[in-house]
Amino acid sequence: MRAVLIVIDSVGVGELPDADKYGDRGCDTFGHIWKSNGGIHIPNLLDLGLGNIDGILNGDLENPEPAGCFGKMSEVSRGKDTTTGHWEIAGLKTEVPFNTYPDGFPESFMKAYEERIGIGTLGNYPASGTEIIEVLGEEHEKIGKPIVYTSADSVFQVAMNVDLFGLDTLYRYCEIAREMLVDDVACCRVIARPYVIKDGKRERTSDRHDYSVTPPAETMLDKIRKGGKMVYAIGKIGDIFNGQGIDKSVHIVSNMDGVDKTIEAINEDTGSGIIFTNLVDFDAKYGHRRDPEGYGKCIEEFDERIPQIMNALKEDDILIITADHGNDPTAPGTDHTREYVPLLVYGKEINHGVNLGVRKTFSDISKTICDILEVEDTGLGESFRNEIM
Repeated sequence: MRAVLIVIDSVGVGELPDADKYGDRGCDTFGHIWKSNGGIHIPNLLDLGLGNIDGILNGDLENPEPAGCFGKMSEVSRGKDTTTGHWEIAGLKTEVPFNTYPDGFPESFMKAYEERIGIGTLGNYPASGTEIIEVLGEEHEKIGKPIVYTSADSVFQVAMNVDLFGLDTLYRYCEIAREMLVDDVACCRVIARPYVIKDGKRERTSDRHDYSVTPPAETMLDKIRKGGKMVYAIGKIGDIFNGQGIDKSVHIVSNMDGVDKTIEAINEDTGSGIIFTNLVDFDAKYGHRRDPEGYGKCIEEFDERIPQIMNALKEDDILIITADHGNDPTAPGTDHTREYVPLLVYGKEINHGVNLGVRKTFSDISKTICDILEVEDTGLGESFRNEIM
């Protein structure tokens, strides 16, 4: 038996009760995308039961006979970032939110960092990645200083024109930052943001690399692996967990490449375990760039591929589709939003049309997968195995 877990990055389904504490009152990623586009064509997600989830568009999208089980999940961890969301999905609660740097990183740290890499830096303030390379790109390309920036998340991002200065140089600068960003200046992720100039326009490439902190305790992935079963990571899952608890990690260049790689993994004889995929384009290309039209088309593209994923499943495989946070493209700013995430479950041998309700934590996924695979769990969450099987 295998669990195929797909995170459609940032596709939230409405504000959490504590959203106002994060400045996110009224956020609703899916709902606002739907309304901004006058509706989107997603027959397969609706067939699985997306429109039946409590609170989605006042029930206007309900399917009388959904093929899957459906619900939504609350986040108990403090934060609304990628790492916190994925760690909670995998059974780990983050009690203390990661440090953020709304005024940029401390001058003392930046001076020490510049001494280590042997060159000065540009930027060091919160910014959109696509905007900052336009603002500082020309200067960077003339003098070689890397562009450093952050966001509302706990991230230290480094952007460079890799045609001019090389991908290896960018990765080396990020590795040094990862080594240094500890203790008083701890930071969750260091992100390499390579770009090139194509047809006169600066474009980020797919060679992004995340250098994350290691989870402080065992996650679902460790438990599954210790149980002698396979952990197959696709997309940035390997980066988010810093390789911990993972047998095989596969890089992807886009959502559709991620779907292709997921189907390839399903078709492999991986044995019992988990195939864990993150599809980041929803978040990176459309949520942060506040593009509801592009976001809607991105969801439609994923929807078109769902039948291929379902058809590839073995008889006892279970498909779970969820998200890690919201990123409402109609909200102010360019950052994630504190939202419920969808929970869709499908399998050829599981029950259909079961309303899984509002789950108290993302970790119900971890608890359920460990329950199904008959391995030890992390202790967080409640299993919904008996409701779907």
